[in-house]
Amino acid sequence: MVELTTTEAFVLAMGALGLGMIMLIRGGNWTIDSAIHIASLLGISPLIVGFTIVAFGTSLPELIVSVNANMHGAPGIAIGNVLGSNVANILLVVGSTAFFTTIIAIPRTLIRDLMMMMAATILLLFLLQGEEITTLVGFGLVAILLAYVFWQYLLAKRGEIPVEEMEESPFSSTGKALSFLVTGLVFIALGAEFLVRGAQTSAEILGVPDAVIGLSVIAIGTSLPELSTCLIAAARKQTDLLLGNIIGSNVFNIMMIIGVTSAVKPIDLSLVAPQLASIDIWVTLSVSLLFTLLLLFYQKITRFVGILFLSAYVTYIISMYVLSLGL
Repeated sequence: MVELTTTEAFVLAMGALGLGMIMLIRGGNWTIDSAIHIASLLGISPLIVGFTIVAFGTSLPELIVSVNANMHGAPGIAIGNVLGSNVANILLVVGSTAFFTTIIAIPRTLIRDLMMMMAATILLLFLLQGEEITTLVGFGLVAILLAYVFWQYLLAKRGEIPVEEMEESPFSSTGKALSFLVTGLVFIALGAEFLVRGAQTSAEILGVPDAVIGLSVIAIGTSLPELSTCLIAAARKQTDLLLGNIIGSNVFNIMMIIGVTSAVKPIDLSLVAPQLASIDIWVTLSVSLLFTLLLLFYQKITRFVGILFLSAYVTYIISMYVLSLGL
């Protein structure tokens, strides 16, 4: 058996990370495009599409990465990935999108989903104070999410959530859309595997805690589908789809990802870096609250706010590494 030097192992790990991110982006885009095509046939509102199908599609990388990480004995990556992705979705993705175009919000259409996002974040705050997130809790989180999505469907059927005209689909047939949906999901699964293996190897070589890797490298990598989707939606003036995607992804990240991950295997919080429960969950909660207040009361996110978001995100990433080094 050929033994690799540390440098060779690090180069291979970086290659796995890069390949994983590329596959996640490509797979995420195919999944989203095909899902929107299928949903448009059902006459579903862009807001509902964004919160459900698109949010689920762009959250699949986080789901697969977190389940794999927890199964491989790295629950810190699983929890850090969720918290880091939620922070990245708001500060990085919304910040980047707002840098190019002002995001206009209609509070009455967003208030239910924003309250759900805040409730999910507060629930995770309490869960992280315990010793374990059990299988029963995991199934409960998934059940709550499914019930909320079904409630949204009922509201849409009653006409309480307006249906707007969707853009023309890039697919010529539903069969082609389904084939791209399956292909996209396969790419997401393989990309997530490359990403988590590469990240774990990199963390071991660099001596960086896996929680920090989950909060930064993996969180950014798995948030790239949201970023590409939101930039495209902003360019097409699909604000409902953009905001629905961000809010829905943050809800799915907590309820579906933590739920499924702990349902498959209980999450042992004693193996998780203490900073996740003492610092990072509070950062996630604060960022989510700021985002909610901006949308409900200021009703827009301007380029200036976008620059502040991006600056705050860079500061957050730097602070994490400083804390991990004990400086």
